[in-house]
Amino acid sequence: MDLARTIKYEEELDQQFAERIASEPGGEGIWDCIQCGTCSAICPVSIYMDKTPRRIIGLIRAGFKDEVLSSISPWICTSCYSCTVDCPAKIKITDIMFVVKRMAMQEKSYRRFVIPDIEEEFVKMVRKNGRLTESKMGIKVARKSGIGNLLSMVPLAWKLMRHDRLKLFHTERMTNIDELRTILEAMETGPRVTLPAKPSVVPTGHHQEVTA
Repeated sequence: MDLARTIKYEEELDQQFAERIASEPGGEGIWDCIQCGTCSAICPVSIYMDKTPRRIIGLIRAGFKDEVLSSISPWICTSCYSCTVDCPAKIKITDIMFVVKRMAMQEKSYRRFVIPDIEEEFVKMVRKNGRLTESKMGIKVARKSGIGNLLSMVPLAWKLMRHDRLKLFHTERMTNIDELRTILEAMETGPRVTLPAKPSVVPTGHHQEVTA
């Protein structure tokens, strides 16, 4: 198999990218990573990722914003928290994956495939109604994933409707949706804790290895 090496000059890197990640809840431990690879070893789906969790952390710290936000790895993450539990530096790696996904959706820099579309539709539906309506969510996902998938879901949808487990024209709603919206707005506009910037001297045992 032919390997290609891509060169990126320092001026092309985003030197503030790691600080942005660190300013988000869960990302504050980004500089404590010792690149031991425990997260990549324990992750049950790392073999399907284009960049392992360890490499994602290294790329973030080195300023490779485009490479991180366009990676499919955060979207493959199952949020099992195995990496967070076993990390010797107590880094909240799963939360960092969530931060990366939010940034990718905000900047529209993720690859176009069904998982980001599912999460985007989920957020829109919950923000609007406070709850998820499975029938409408299924239709939206099927439409985005292709007519073939839409048709393949018809037999299952019919069975669910026959047993009153799926209501095609029903919409689930919260009673006090305004309360949820107030909480969401406070989370989006609320103050961010000022965290220490990148250490001027990396502690012993730390390095910026970004390979898999």
